[in-house]
Amino acid sequence: MTLPTGASDILARLLDAGVEFIVVGGGAAVMQGAPITTRDLDIVHARSPENVERLLGVLVGLHAFDRADLAKRRLPPRASALAGRGQLLFETDLGELDVLCEIDGDKGYEELLPHARRLRDGDRAVLVLDLPMLIEVKARAGRPKDRWALPFLMAALQERERASK
Repeated sequence: MTLPTGASDILARLLDAGVEFIVVGGGAAVMQGAPITTRDLDIVHARSPENVERLLGVLVGLHAFDRADLAKRRLPPRASALAGRGQLLFETDLGELDVLCEIDGDKGYEELLPHARRLRDGDRAVLVLDLPMLIEVKARAGRPKDRWALPFLMAALQERERASK
């Protein structure tokens, strides 16, 4: 499987700008060989003031706007929201990007960092939430789409463990 159209370009822009982030959600699953599809790229970012400014710069450069705004006002990203809590759902010139301040209730960048793997995206290293933690998070989320993905995530983890023996 592959990432959604534009996701690799979004990753490149984030990396070029020095944004500290971890790929989570369906993108993390796909990058680790799970046979699923996803429409967007989900990241959890470090919420330090410097990192928020770097992330904001990338979002502004991609003409990001809040796709969850029911009034369709094309609201631009704000540093205060990126430094806060919750989930920010953006449409960009390159596709959908979900910027998550935290996942699984209270797990931000620092809490997820020990559960991140460094994977190659071309000549670059990208931090991706590892399959065991991704399975844990999806199981607790309990949404139908997460429950549907669990067998595929577990199979990908088993295959990776079998291949490493």
